[in-house]
Amino acid sequence: MKDIKQTNEKLDQLELHSTSNEDEKLTTNQGIKINDNQNSLKAGDRGPTLLEDFILREKITHFDHERIPERIVHARGSGAHGVFKLTKSLAEYTTSKFLSDVGKETPIFVRFSTVAGSRGSSDLARDARGFAVKFYTEEGNYDLVANNIPVFFIQDAIKFPDLIHAVKPEPDNEIPQAASAHDTFWDFISLMPESMHMIMWVMSDRAIPRSLRMMEGFGVHSFKFINEQGKSHFVKFHFKPKLGVHSVAWDEAQKISGVDPDFHRRDLWDAIDSGNFPEWDFGVQLIPEEDEDKFDFDLLDPTKLVPEEEVPVEIIGTFTLNKNPDNFFAETEQIAFHPGHLVPGIDFSNDPLLQGRLFSYTDTQLSRLGSPNFHEIPINKSINTVHNNQRDGHMRQQIVKGKVSYEPNSIGGGCPYQAMMSEGGFTSHQERVSGTKIRERSLSFVEHYSQAKLFYNSQSEPEKRHLQNALIFELSKVTIPEIRERMVGQLAFIDKDLAEKVAAKLGLKVKKLDSPNQSIPADADASELQSEERESHTKTSDALSMQNTVKNTIKTRVIGFIAGNGADANSFNDLKTKLENAGAQVQVIAPSLAPITLNDGSSATPKHTLTNTASVCFDALYISAGEDSVKELSLPENRHKVLHFINEAYMHCKAISFGNGTENLYKNSNVAAKKHDDPAIITWEDNNSADKFINAISQHRVWDLEIERNI
Repeated sequence: MKDIKQTNEKLDQLELHSTSNEDEKLTTNQGIKINDNQNSLKAGDRGPTLLEDFILREKITHFDHERIPERIVHARGSGAHGVFKLTKSLAEYTTSKFLSDVGKETPIFVRFSTVAGSRGSSDLARDARGFAVKFYTEEGNYDLVANNIPVFFIQDAIKFPDLIHAVKPEPDNEIPQAASAHDTFWDFISLMPESMHMIMWVMSDRAIPRSLRMMEGFGVHSFKFINEQGKSHFVKFHFKPKLGVHSVAWDEAQKISGVDPDFHRRDLWDAIDSGNFPEWDFGVQLIPEEDEDKFDFDLLDPTKLVPEEEVPVEIIGTFTLNKNPDNFFAETEQIAFHPGHLVPGIDFSNDPLLQGRLFSYTDTQLSRLGSPNFHEIPINKSINTVHNNQRDGHMRQQIVKGKVSYEPNSIGGGCPYQAMMSEGGFTSHQERVSGTKIRERSLSFVEHYSQAKLFYNSQSEPEKRHLQNALIFELSKVTIPEIRERMVGQLAFIDKDLAEKVAAKLGLKVKKLDSPNQSIPADADASELQSEERESHTKTSDALSMQNTVKNTIKTRVIGFIAGNGADANSFNDLKTKLENAGAQVQVIAPSLAPITLNDGSSATPKHTLTNTASVCFDALYISAGEDSVKELSLPENRHKVLHFINEAYMHCKAISFGNGTENLYKNSNVAAKKHDDPAIITWEDNNSADKFINAISQHRVWDLEIERNI
């Protein structure tokens, strides 16, 4: 009894150090009650964020230092070296030298990443992806810290810690990893109407790309170009992959996570290692400053995009990734990006999310890399020699000679001295800033549903179906009924049919919300600002659908040849040659890793076995011709594995070619029920079968046949 009493006393003491937020007011770490946790302090509702906002700084500083040493967000990453080549001069719009001289090549390092998961998480999590580029320009380093989605969940940086806390594993049990399908995320999202546009993107196939090389990139924010005359243009940045934008199926993504969680990392590495260098067209949308207010949304709102039909993307250059890192940690892991790393001719807008990021990134690097000298790590170093009066600090490497470390000075001849603008000295764009010091959001930021509706309307029918199924999957993991109901209510503002289909699978009725919009000022007429009045909005944008992406190449696609001993050498080699000449990779899958003997006595070395890989790792399958090969593949120990490969690839709408003599395998698979007009299934009866197979692979998938295949 004495031991039990002592234990209880210890537990009581521990309880003194714990706390509950139930029925409490929000406070700072100093105990000051917070009146507005939705908006940072700005000079006017569309003005720049003020440095004196101690609530914002305290909140983000604490958030930035919550994890060491891996990144709090974007921890799971892959990177590569490359080059940016300018093909069209922008000297009319910006003084940036790397954007002015046609033909100029600028070294770059690109890091791709998932947002929510830890370093050890899967590449195939449903998530937004980072697309960060460091330009090593002659004027200094320029970082374009982009994403594969053109908008973001929130409008103000003060909400970023809340967003990430909600999507990260829940704090009581650290579950789930790298997944948004849980209570806290959807609780937050269902209360944040400004997130509805981003949710459409993240629930779409954009969030499960086939490859990092087949992924678009967007600068998200509106930045500014400044020319020699001081004239300003707003600019939106775009990266368009030469191979097109393609995805995997959700079922496929889950299986790849088990078979090869490094799928994207391996794919990028192998492509560069084999000389198939990934390429993107780099483009810009340019908007004269005087046209800032001509849109039906606010250019400073990071939850909005500029439709390409209104402002076309102008292609100005090409990105090529041509060298893998020599050391993952030293380069990919230690590279430090910051949207505040600018060069002359580029400047910020007053986007309140961007304004907060300008503080957050450096603060994060100080914690993660442990020193204010992180810029001296080789991967972060400017190609220019650094000259300033900053000294010492942990891990200082640069040795600066001389007596002087201050400015102005006479002992050192005044050096290093300020550069004039004509000498390339950076100057911020001169714009008038005035306004009442206020925590408030501009009314132009309040409408949250029209672009979510634009995105959904622009999707093809298969894409809409995938998006619906993603929402059903995610919300079915939510354990609190009120959250599911509230989220369905939010979907009703976007599309009534979408909301009803999701609700039906969740066993719910669609209930009208009273618009729980925390960002609407108290005196605003919310009824005038919500998209309920926009039911007639039926705009679409071709650029938002992956159906309209590149479908004329099979370059770098991985084709699995399932074969056994005795495979027909002529058909095997002829098809292999045609596929490789078109840029694809052929990998042999056999019952074992022992070389297989073709029927002409030659041999082929398998890269995989039927048991150490899966159909999800390939873009298409060929079932090799040859009587003896088919006999081996039909043996009891092999047959069900081969049929599983075929059926799974068929379920995922991939191209499959059946060689002569494989009729037995064909008839015993799900493919036998195919319609005669199925363009992805090629059999021994088809004329020009190789050309048909290549064309089917180039289409990526036949998503339109999902329903017909009862998937």
